[in-house]
Amino acid sequence: MIKDLKVNFERLVRDLEELGNIGQDSRGGISRPSFSLSDLEARKWLRNKIEDAGLVYRQDGAGNIFGRLPGNQPLVVMAGSHLDTVLNGGRYDGSVGVMAALECLRRLKEENIVPGKTLEVVSFTDEEGNLIGDFLGSRAFTGQLLTGQLKTARTQFGHPLEEILQKAGLSVDSVLGASAERPEVAAFLEIHIEQGPVLEEEGVPIGLVSAIAGKRYYQATFVGRSGHAGTTPLELRQDAFIALADFSLRATRLVARKYYGNTITIGRVLLKPGSFSIIPGEADFTLDLRSQEPASLKAMEEEVLGLGSEVASTRGLSFYRRIVDSTEPVKINEKLLDRLKGLCQQLGYEYRLLPSGAGHDAQILSAVCPSAMIFIPSIDGLSHTPEEAINPEDLEKAANLLLQALISLASE
Repeated sequence: MIKDLKVNFERLVRDLEELGNIGQDSRGGISRPSFSLSDLEARKWLRNKIEDAGLVYRQDGAGNIFGRLPGNQPLVVMAGSHLDTVLNGGRYDGSVGVMAALECLRRLKEENIVPGKTLEVVSFTDEEGNLIGDFLGSRAFTGQLLTGQLKTARTQFGHPLEEILQKAGLSVDSVLGASAERPEVAAFLEIHIEQGPVLEEEGVPIGLVSAIAGKRYYQATFVGRSGHAGTTPLELRQDAFIALADFSLRATRLVARKYYGNTITIGRVLLKPGSFSIIPGEADFTLDLRSQEPASLKAMEEEVLGLGSEVASTRGLSFYRRIVDSTEPVKINEKLLDRLKGLCQQLGYEYRLLPSGAGHDAQILSAVCPSAMIFIPSIDGLSHTPEEAINPEDLEKAANLLLQALISLASE
């Protein structure tokens, strides 16, 4: 019976162990930025796995990798995630979603089951944003990229994007054309580690995501005036760092008080000229704003940026900012969420509804089809670190839930 079908979990674990050996770095983590040598090795490895499973392999113009199990109709139900990592990251972020989806299709193929709708596993390019911003592959797939974003773009490693793409056999034009290759997608499902502590703390093996937060990434700068640290009186200084410190504290208090549940993060700071005895004349910093509600995100963004201008004006400095990346908040499709709830009950799996503060490919896919996410607990809530870990039993439940969801969606 199809309803009794289970994944081959031992094989799934072996796949994850093999994949985890690709891109190991000297600090004990995994470094597979998109189109690096380690990423190219992982791509080749995944292609071999897809073809060995008897699935139809293809790669689109953005480097997204697909494995297809043809059905009785061309309408596609898709599942997957990404194989690229942050530098010195972990071995489960993204990877569990791709490999679990591959295992689901592999089991159906082994049982000679021909689904009603076509099924595809996908690994999206550069979800982590090591090239020019998050979700390059899924944005290209859904047609959400602009030519101007790519033609003159440089990666965080300093190389022109076009140069990196050419070495991988791709081009800016092929990336922009990826959406024209997209089949009609009926639904998208993604397994992912939670990247937070909630599920583990509550002892719940499955998280069903109810919403995904939108974000605004800014590169910002306070510009004042440098001066000698020993000869410029405090009251006459235009210290860019003090302006940043004032802004950071006030903006955090503002968000905590007025926009409870939203977040603000200053993740990187660079002071110039950066000398021991010189007052900082410039403070460059990143600003990350996130919210699950579109109106709240917009209002918070306007108020926080306004506060930056106010702090600068009060202290006799200038405030500059430019947006680097943005995504909109997404509510998970209710019908898909109800289907996953029902399947959890049928399988006897305890679950919890929770939002995702991190962005995911499912968020981008929601622009073209109903999308949903299945979370598994992260040990100690850790992610994007070599210490990233999961309990295998949780992944096994999530993979079997995904398998039954794919069977159900394909049979409609």
